[in-house]
Amino acid sequence: MASRTRIGGEIPLKRRGTPDEVAGAVLYLASDDSTYVTGTELVVDGGYACH
Repeated sequence: MASRTRIGGEIPLKRRGTPDEVAGAVLYLASDDSTYVTGTELVVDGGYACH
């Protein structure tokens, strides 16, 4: 089984994230919408870290 397929199967959302999904998180953190966000870690991994 290819590494990409195996990793995709281990992610709770059952797929790899897209560049647009990751970029959305980056844009949020770089925007004025995140000015009240401090001392946190935004994990963009489809739930992989929690399984």
